[in-house]
Amino acid sequence: MKWKESDFKNGIKSVKAVLIYGPDAGQVDELCDKAIEILQIERDNLFSLDADEFRDKQDAIFAEACSPSMFGGQKMVIISNAGDAMAKSLEDLVFHPGLCATVIICGGELRAGGGLRTMFENSPDVAALACYTDDARTLASLIRDTLSASAGIDQITPDAMEYMTTHLGGDRGITRGFLSKIALYVGDKKIVELDDVEKCLPDTSASDIDDYLYSLTAGYVPQTMTALDRLMYDNVEPNMLIRMLDSHFKKLLTAVVDGQLPRLFWKVSDKFNRAVKIWTEPEIDAVLIRLNELERQLRTTGMPGEILLRDFSLKLALRTTKMATRRRK
Repeated sequence: MKWKESDFKNGIKSVKAVLIYGPDAGQVDELCDKAIEILQIERDNLFSLDADEFRDKQDAIFAEACSPSMFGGQKMVIISNAGDAMAKSLEDLVFHPGLCATVIICGGELRAGGGLRTMFENSPDVAALACYTDDARTLASLIRDTLSASAGIDQITPDAMEYMTTHLGGDRGITRGFLSKIALYVGDKKIVELDDVEKCLPDTSASDIDDYLYSLTAGYVPQTMTALDRLMYDNVEPNMLIRMLDSHFKKLLTAVVDGQLPRLFWKVSDKFNRAVKIWTEPEIDAVLIRLNELERQLRTTGMPGEILLRDFSLKLALRTTKMATRRRK
């Protein structure tokens, strides 16, 4: 069956297994942690492995998952980075008559109608939960709820909220880490203002992230690569930037298709307006596919993420410049 995030808390106790998948890897990790907490899984009863390990350790995992715990309590098996090629072997595990453990299958973006989603969506004994990146509405709600619950924040000024919804949302883990940081920074003041947000954004200046994302889609090659240099110097994870790029291009796609420009921070609005005139829907779709491939390369090839991201960024910025030149003719 298909779940929403709101179904998870009450439903996790009633199913054999859950498929948690989607582009927001931080939310996938967060839900795994929540499942461990809800089911009160002790460390000795938790077995976690990558999909590549599963092929080599399949017999051992079946033995663990289908035998009662020696220590008492509930067992859990978590398998990360699963893909449709594993559907048959995972089906044998999930529907094994002797299954004693709750099974959590984690994956990236999985196609509709693929083996894993079909299996988990069509059975009443298991569930599938998609983790898509937060949009402006869900992100604003997450920000308010988290800051109110964790720090008793009474007010978030409109420009501070706009700034946060512009720069966050690509990864739930990054978002929550930032919100924890700003809650500590604000302290007893109980109000979040724009100056607070600008000083607390994750590990690197917001201006570098802006310069990178918006310069890239506007075709400004030197600014794109200079901003990326700064981000790499500050040890920003390539995976984080790829997820931000994915979110940025989806926002651009909405603007191109619907003709409705989002509310943007004034410093980036000109570049975004330029990008809307350069990019077409098919070209954006092609980039989104390439970003998925790039994230998969980071996980599976062992190539340095910085090299892959630099190559992608330079080629795309140059291509964008050429597209802009063609559009003007």
